[in-house]
Amino acid sequence: MFTESDKKQIESRGMTIDQVEHQLEQIERGFPFLRIKSAAAAGNGILVLDENAQNQAREEWKKYKQEGHQIVKFVPASGAASRMFKNLFAFLNANYDTPQTNFEKEFFDNFRKFAFHHALCEQCKKNEGMGVCKLIQAGKYKAIVENLLGRKGLNYGQLPKGLLFFHDYEDGPRTPMEEHLVEAALYAESKGATNIHFTVSYNHLELFTEKVREKLDYYEEKFGVAFSVMLSEQKPSTDTIATTTDNKPFRNADGTLLFRPGGHGALIENLNDIDADIIFIKNIDNVVPDRFKEDTVKWKQIIAGILVEAQRKVFDNLKILESGNYTHEQLEEISRFVQHDLCCQKPGIEHLEDADLAEYLKGKLNRPIRVCGVVRNVGEPGGGPFEAFNEDGTISLQILESSQIDKNREEYLKMFANGTHFNPVDLVCSTKNYKGEKFNLPDYIDHNTGFISNKSKDGRELKALELPGLWNGAMSDWNTIFVEVPLTTFNPVKTVNDLLRDVHQA
Repeated sequence: MFTESDKKQIESRGMTIDQVEHQLEQIERGFPFLRIKSAAAAGNGILVLDENAQNQAREEWKKYKQEGHQIVKFVPASGAASRMFKNLFAFLNANYDTPQTNFEKEFFDNFRKFAFHHALCEQCKKNEGMGVCKLIQAGKYKAIVENLLGRKGLNYGQLPKGLLFFHDYEDGPRTPMEEHLVEAALYAESKGATNIHFTVSYNHLELFTEKVREKLDYYEEKFGVAFSVMLSEQKPSTDTIATTTDNKPFRNADGTLLFRPGGHGALIENLNDIDADIIFIKNIDNVVPDRFKEDTVKWKQIIAGILVEAQRKVFDNLKILESGNYTHEQLEEISRFVQHDLCCQKPGIEHLEDADLAEYLKGKLNRPIRVCGVVRNVGEPGGGPFEAFNEDGTISLQILESSQIDKNREEYLKMFANGTHFNPVDLVCSTKNYKGEKFNLPDYIDHNTGFISNKSKDGRELKALELPGLWNGAMSDWNTIFVEVPLTTFNPVKTVNDLLRDVHQA
């Protein structure tokens, strides 16, 4: 199937022929749907904390930080902002010149509320000889959009979302990257050090590096911390081969094989490279200005405290099991912790002999842990928290996407439609074992949870293989705890007009 030239191309990407052949098999075969027991809900897999429990968790986190552990905040930031401006690109290509849709009208009626409006106005004066207001008066709406999105202007249509002006302040506008620095200083600082890791695309690496260089001293002085900022790229070895609609390798015009980024699940490799005791994960666009940060910081501290408490219990139990010196009553207590606190259930567990039970519990405890903040479902698209069956017959908490649900099973569709919570991808993770050794995170991926999407290139249809999502199948075999967090902590920016919401007005 592959020529010598193909083999060289594959190897140059850090991939093997076997890997690529396996991907082709996956595309042809497709992926099984997950078996679901139920949607997670308050009291059924989702913790709802009262004020006392919240305060206790925050205190746990405070004590943990004082001990001087290595804490890292991990921010997936490789996406371009083009989807944010989909509606404005459509306006540029429309056969009319003045705003017609509600979206277009809202954008132009409120342009002064955008943090980038000063920069846009200056750009318009430079390129068009007049500012935004005068261009609007002259009916030159498309010129404004061209100066916002195009290369001759601010180039927002091609920049990464992390480097756009999101929020306005007296000392100037801030990008999401800067807001994440501020957040990290407020809840992830330990012994005066704050570590933050951004995953960026190769095309944007230099831009991020420049922005970090430009802003770091300012924020270090402002918050009295020493920042360590790391940047990494999605590895070419995590790309996946594309196929034609009849499952043959898709070839570019020059005859080379087409590889595509495998989705955010590829970032498990970047996460695996991080040596830290605790890792926070938060998407680049889920940030708020300072006046709304109190809830965000508070609940980050809470879910981190919940993780620290769970980690301590896991480690204590593993030490008991490893010693071999345990009673039947201790095994039962550990079993209750695994089944109740970690929501990992095994039908028939009560029939296991002590030695078999100890071995089983050891396997379920000795793996990475994550605490996920989940919000009440308000109709946002995306995944949700569920109890799902694993390959070994156990049931555990998972975050599922709609593509993993069998649409032919009415009871599954009902569970998904009636789910009470949505996952905002607000995670804090423990990726070391009780001996302080790093887990190899790719060992805990469920490779059967990828999916096939239909795309196109150069007008030709193709099939693309998406890897198991970072917080879906890539973390399938982790211990998971869901905690309800308030909606105020979930403020993603999916379209440019989302920046007009009060929660993004500084």
